[in-house]
Amino acid sequence: GSEVAAGIARELGWDLLDNALVDEIADRLGVSHEDVEAREERLPSLAERLAAALSLTAPEMLITGEHQIADLTEERIVAVTQRVVEEAAARDHVVLVGRGAQCMLASRSDALHVFCYAPPAALTARAAARLGVPQAEAARAVEQTNRDREQYVKRHWNRAWRGIENYHLCCNTDWLGIEGTIRLVVEAARTRL
Repeated sequence: GSEVAAGIARELGWDLLDNALVDEIADRLGVSHEDVEAREERLPSLAERLAAALSLTAPEMLITGEHQIADLTEERIVAVTQRVVEEAAARDHVVLVGRGAQCMLASRSDALHVFCYAPPAALTARAAARLGVPQAEAARAVEQTNRDREQYVKRHWNRAWRGIENYHLCCNTDWLGIEGTIRLVVEAARTRL
């Protein structure tokens, strides 16, 4: 999605909020880029859920340095993300990548929601090449990432991440290629927006 989004932003002359979105969220929360990336679009770990539960009943139990970030909950990240996304969409033409933007901006008539997908084998091959890891490791990473995204969208918006009803356009990047996907989305944006 990021490669396609960068191409779309370049072709349309629009701003791209991908890593910049994470930076803005981190700044507003007063944490590092890595802290936000480590917590977004994934299930909280058992330790994080226990720390959150304990902090409600016995906050004094969580005062060590390693637990200072325990209050950085997924809910806080989502709330700040929603504000940043809505502000960006209201301000200017922008290309947003993931993070539930298709749900956050679902009611806007001036948004184009695009779902980029590919068969698992194609995603695995791309991930292995990009990350420089064996196919089996890439396959596990792709599966986990997709599972995390599905659960994240379900948990916060009660929608299916892959549900076609959330998108105006669904593009098979393996069949269309990256450049073909960019051209298709740019044409749709120029026609509809």
